[in-house]
Amino acid sequence: MHRRKVATALAVVTATSLLIAPQAQAAPTQQIQWQKCFDTPPPGFPAGSERLECGSFTAPMDWNNPDNGKTITIAVSRLKPLNGTAKSTVFTNPGGPGGPGRTLPIVYLDRPKLSENAEIIGIDVRGTGASSNVTCGNSNADSTADPRDRGKANLDLIYGTMELHAKFCQTKSGEFGRYVTTDQTVKDLDLLRQVLGKKKVSWLGYSGGSWMGAYYATYFPKTLDRIVLDSNVDFTGPWQPIFDDWGMGFERRFRVDFLPWVAKYDSVYHLGKTGEEVRQSYERTRAKLGEQPVTRPEGTYYAVTLDFLLRGAMYSKDAFAGAAQTMAELAGTAQPRLTAQASYPDAQTGTAYSIICNDTPYHGNRKFLEREAAVNGAKWPLVGYTQIMGPCAFWDRPNVNLKHPNGVGVAPTLMVQSVRDPATPLEGAQQAHKNFRNSVLLTVEDEGDHGIYGFGNKCVNDVVEGYLVDGVTPAKDLKCPGVPLPAPGEAAQNPLAKARQLATQLGW
Repeated sequence: MHRRKVATALAVVTATSLLIAPQAQAAPTQQIQWQKCFDTPPPGFPAGSERLECGSFTAPMDWNNPDNGKTITIAVSRLKPLNGTAKSTVFTNPGGPGGPGRTLPIVYLDRPKLSENAEIIGIDVRGTGASSNVTCGNSNADSTADPRDRGKANLDLIYGTMELHAKFCQTKSGEFGRYVTTDQTVKDLDLLRQVLGKKKVSWLGYSGGSWMGAYYATYFPKTLDRIVLDSNVDFTGPWQPIFDDWGMGFERRFRVDFLPWVAKYDSVYHLGKTGEEVRQSYERTRAKLGEQPVTRPEGTYYAVTLDFLLRGAMYSKDAFAGAAQTMAELAGTAQPRLTAQASYPDAQTGTAYSIICNDTPYHGNRKFLEREAAVNGAKWPLVGYTQIMGPCAFWDRPNVNLKHPNGVGVAPTLMVQSVRDPATPLEGAQQAHKNFRNSVLLTVEDEGDHGIYGFGNKCVNDVVEGYLVDGVTPAKDLKCPGVPLPAPGEAAQNPLAKARQLATQLGW
């Protein structure tokens, strides 16, 4: 769930069962032709990155009508242990939904217990990355106008753009867009398992990857071995309430973690000595940008662009310093530090909207959206006015009926969740845990990062790898302490942010 604008500054899923006959026929006739993804890793890539291999396979465009001859391409990657002997195969997913995942295996090179015992598979799911793409024609309903302005003329712009955005996505993506759904994607995943010749695979998914993993397990419970869901949405309900919780989640992270952190380092940023003073600096800077935008090398900052910058930074503590520095420069309290893919540049956005608008119904029209934004914005001004799913109110939704995830017959599922995750709040994860049988919740206390495993939290890493590699399932819910916030300039990077950075460097 990321934005294109000021890209360098913003860090930022049918009840009809899969037909057995076509699936059984498809797997033996395909073989992935693996080749090195690159001969020489670009600067900054971790040692061993040259081991990453890339390939692709084909799948029916519509799994519920596989004999119509229409197919799509799915791009994948794999990282094998140095000794060549893998005890298991782990499918990974960075979330989004719609995030391309071929660089994600590289992130685990510094987790040798996983990368030297498992074959790790990265996947650009249907619609995104180097797989067959969907697109919204670069239309963007999220940055055209300041959502705090509730005047009629501005509301016409906001909701008119949402309606146009929905039309752009569906028109530009054509027939394929109607089949970019969780129902179709999990069938691609199980075909991949068969093409690889695996009886069972394991799953490691973050954020929207928790939704995908829960549905993969629901559709194919006998083929998933071990399941780790990190930074969880409430995958037992529809998409709409998931995004309704964004305002609350981001505001909590902003006020409890970010603002006091910036105040602690007032000698660096000069934005205020208390969290409230820093918040007021943000409000003043935002108002100033509303009157006079500021152009920097990475793009032009409007009031809403500052919101995007801060929203993106809330995902990971390692992004706090960069966001605070930029805000300080925009506020005039610091000197500027100037720094200089797929077929469709917005394939991830197109895939995300196809999934969330196709998968589950959206209830509400423009009047509902206006009322909801006014209420949520007043409570949670940083992100509360933003309505990511707004275009779904104008979407011509196909007849998609997902199976319901309840965990029945599914392997033990380890859920990892920080208490102040902004994008997938704790409350949603707790609800999913309550409704998904045989799940265990690992709560990370005093932590707000979105994406925990692989980040340097030894307690979390030990629990996840003990389960994912050694097969030791926690007997009950448990807790781990969080990682302290870094000082400005301290090196740290969230694994999902790292994977995105690597993909950008490769032009993927």
